Amino acid sequence: MSDKNGATIKVRQTGSPIRRTKDQRATLAGLGLNKMGRVSELEDTPSVRGMIAKVQHMVEIVS
Repeated sequence: MSDKNGATIKVRQTGSPIRRTKDQRATLAGLGLNKMGRVSELEDTPSVRGMIAKVQHMVEIVS
């Protein structure tokens, strides 16, 4: 999954953080997302993949 030559992944927020736990809201903020429809381009690392997995019901991977 992780690539040393600068692989990136784009993530779009599709769900609202309203009525979600604080750790899920903090994970969205860590991914650079805070509004519906916002897209963030991140380095493709195992830690970022783990964050995406934690909030997979509120985000989608954009190609």
